[in-house]
Amino acid sequence: MASEQTSNSGGSTLQLLVRQVRFEGKGINSYELVDPSGAELPAFTAGAHIDIHLGDGLVRQYSLCNAPNERHRYVIAVLRDERGRGGSRALHERVHVQDIVRVSRPRNQFQLVDDARRVILIAGGIGVTPLTSMAHWLEDAGIEYEMHYCARDADCAALSGELEPMRVNGRVHFHFDGGDPKAGLDIRRLLSEPSHGVHVYYCGPAGFMQACADASAHWPAGTVHFEHFKAPGRSEPARAANDVADTFSVKIASTGQMIEVANDQSIADALEQAGVTIETSCHAGLCGTCKVRYLSGEVEHNDCILNDDEKAEFLTACVSRARSKVLVLDL
Repeated sequence: MASEQTSNSGGSTLQLLVRQVRFEGKGINSYELVDPSGAELPAFTAGAHIDIHLGDGLVRQYSLCNAPNERHRYVIAVLRDERGRGGSRALHERVHVQDIVRVSRPRNQFQLVDDARRVILIAGGIGVTPLTSMAHWLEDAGIEYEMHYCARDADCAALSGELEPMRVNGRVHFHFDGGDPKAGLDIRRLLSEPSHGVHVYYCGPAGFMQACADASAHWPAGTVHFEHFKAPGRSEPARAANDVADTFSVKIASTGQMIEVANDQSIADALEQAGVTIETSCHAGLCGTCKVRYLSGEVEHNDCILNDDEKAEFLTACVSRARSKVLVLDL
């Protein structure tokens, strides 16, 4: 895959060797990526992801699932989704052992908090990937945790071999429902009683995410954390009549430049068209690559990553809109 970045000593992307591709479960492959020269890779924290450039402008984000103390490799596990946007199919079809792939340095929008007394991890399907990395870190740190992994059956469970030692010691619990959610984990019962110092992390497909959100709605603010693999279903940002400006302007604080954003255009696209370049990746409000600080104006946030405190200061330029005529960006 062609790239302007050929050295791993600097820059925003890395050229990594595909050392191993491994079958992990029905439709699931894991990919082990290493530095071609054997050098250490940039450090990452549990819950981090990388972007993989698949050619033809196709870039997708995948969570790292190996232990964060491993500096010699990155491991991702990818479910081939025939109904997806094509990224997982491209990866399964195009990426092979001994290939060189271009990836971003790790970024993390799904971090473990520092002061948790106990952690509950709840994974649905391929959502197990970031939580597996978390389980490794919690295990090594000696922090009390329990992990619940929900899947249709054992054949559909990724990384089960890697998680087996944690299952044996009572930390990891598998829940196979045979396709009937009622036969699986009772998430409401699991999360029925919040406890001081306990934090919850969950990740999985849309229906699973909604079930976890409903079951944890009564938990204290700041104790429940989640990451979407796909943006929740919406055809376009929800807009109440007379509430959101169809066309608005962004002002560049450092220069005073005013840039109009059309109703069918993202802030990121309008900035690029005007010659103001910011880094973008997912274009769905999932990865945080295009997070920008704003100084004034009212924002309609359509992302899946910013918490309430962050929304008071930042927006995601790929999906955010304005509720005011002007947004002033700290650029």
